[in-house]
Amino acid sequence: MQSAPLPTNEDERLKKIMDLGLLDSAPEERFDTITREAMTAFNVPISTITIMDKDREWYKSRQGLDSTEAPRAISFCAHAMLSRDVFIVEDALEDERFKDNPMVIGKPYIRFYAGVALYDKMGMNIGVLCIKDTKPRKFSTEDISKLMDLASRAEAEFNK
Repeated sequence: MQSAPLPTNEDERLKKIMDLGLLDSAPEERFDTITREAMTAFNVPISTITIMDKDREWYKSRQGLDSTEAPRAISFCAHAMLSRDVFIVEDALEDERFKDNPMVIGKPYIRFYAGVALYDKMGMNIGVLCIKDTKPRKFSTEDISKLMDLASRAEAEFNK
């Protein structure tokens, strides 16, 4: 398993997250609507809006998961947050970075992942909108566009 590297601006990024006041805040329908829509649009069992904290990924919105956070060291979203493109893992068991990840070989048994980094008004990466499935799948150009549209909506909510 490979943990994602830390962004070069990690201290500044963490300060910005604290300034936004979203970390460890109560669930909000404005975000839950987006994750529910993502689950329906892609027919997946899991969707989250994740904020990357120092040592954990924390779910501002989550559908299909009981836990509110996971260790950053095993986070798919920590990888996605560093990508300027949609980060896609079509089959986690076939991907060297994730094939022995505890979230792949144990609950929630992630096999497919797609995530889009979310930015604040100044272009600071603060989190990820993602979808997860328990079976491998392909992701089309149309799927990428649809996920990016949902991510744009989530980003707009962060920046209100």
